[in-house]
Amino acid sequence: MSDTVKYLLDEDRIPRHWYNLAADLPSPLPPVLHPGTKNPVTPGDLEPLFPMALIEQEVSTDREIEIPKPVRDIYRQWRPSPLFRARRLEKVLDTPAKIYYKYEGVSPAGSHKPNTAVAQAFYNKEAGIKRISTETGAGQWGSSLAFAGALFGIDVQVFMVRVSYNQKPYRRALMETYGATCVASPSTQTASGRAILAQRADHPGSLGIAISEAVEVAAQDPGVKYALGSVLNHVLLHQSVIGLEAMEQMALAGDAPDVIVGCAGGGSNFAGLAFPFIGAGLRGGAKPRIVAVEPAACPSLTRGKYAYDFGDTAHLTPLTKMHTLGSTFTPPGFHAGGLRYHGMAPMVSHLLELGLIEAVAYQQLACFSAGVQFARTEGIVPAPEANHAVRGAIEEALRAKEEGVSRTILFNLSGHGHFDMQAYIDYFDGKLVDLHYDENELAMALSGLPSVSA
Repeated sequence: MSDTVKYLLDEDRIPRHWYNLAADLPSPLPPVLHPGTKNPVTPGDLEPLFPMALIEQEVSTDREIEIPKPVRDIYRQWRPSPLFRARRLEKVLDTPAKIYYKYEGVSPAGSHKPNTAVAQAFYNKEAGIKRISTETGAGQWGSSLAFAGALFGIDVQVFMVRVSYNQKPYRRALMETYGATCVASPSTQTASGRAILAQRADHPGSLGIAISEAVEVAAQDPGVKYALGSVLNHVLLHQSVIGLEAMEQMALAGDAPDVIVGCAGGGSNFAGLAFPFIGAGLRGGAKPRIVAVEPAACPSLTRGKYAYDFGDTAHLTPLTKMHTLGSTFTPPGFHAGGLRYHGMAPMVSHLLELGLIEAVAYQQLACFSAGVQFARTEGIVPAPEANHAVRGAIEEALRAKEEGVSRTILFNLSGHGHFDMQAYIDYFDGKLVDLHYDENELAMALSGLPSVSA
């Protein structure tokens, strides 16, 4: 018990409402624009892709949105997720810092993604939808939506980024076990996929391309809706259960974070932990430092441009203002597939512009080294994505040691690496290397950003 915060698994401990940071922002998000007219989108513009309940959440500025009872009943299978104190890691680092981590790997799919997958499947079921198309990088989102689809009797088609499709066969098998169809992207099943393959037959794929394929399928069939596992406001909203639980758990531990760390690809797990704390700070409470950690090979926050851009490569989606590397940017195939997205959630990007969060980038070898150290002290093997948060937390702990100050660090361990052991095998065999994006390709992608008047 000295290594954990005791937390009773009863229904009253699961949040009854999701928290919406939009209610507390000092300035509103820039509007989402229609790609043709460049005017703000209307709910009707989004209706071909999403059920109206999710569209209403996407544009809501209500601080709290009630979690439907059927969703909470499913959450009870793994929520509240545990908060641990990493005492053995603290000892090895010889740091005066206290390190806590919120562990989302206890969900059936092994990550934080079911927090929104279950909610999205529920609202689609309520709208009478029988089929959902989506994309996935590392496979955590795809397997989570497959799990949720099975619970609600919805067929799920997943376009998986080809390099991850080849790297992570067990994630693909998990999706298929849950009953989903998994296709390597780019594929020959869509016009956007065929267009990419015509340019390069061995294209490794990207999340932008996979999104294009999934959106195309939904847009062409009124019986199909689209689901996204990150980036959008309603997705970040659903993930707020992480931070809401963590706030209560930290209070039970008699502690409060000075620094909050999360890995950031599209922004969902980072936002899920950080947003409730940020909101409390904006309402006059404590204001911990908030650090987003991203991969150096796909550094949207630290290297991207804050501008309007498409969310997909084929330019089928609305325009959102975000930190972006350009919708045509294809990152190298490093193992943290969930972090290989060209853009960042508009709300996370907005916070960086407002100076409310910080961002750092690390290469994958440093992150895997941190993940191995964490596994050998705390016993949990992190997913490659979560290794970035582990690296960030260790860096903060070492900084506290160097400065000779006590500091409380909280990070989100967003998922386990049990389906990613090939990456660890490659790491131990010396086959894992730091990959670098092509500066010329980045420049070309950024030069192609859509023109939007101020």
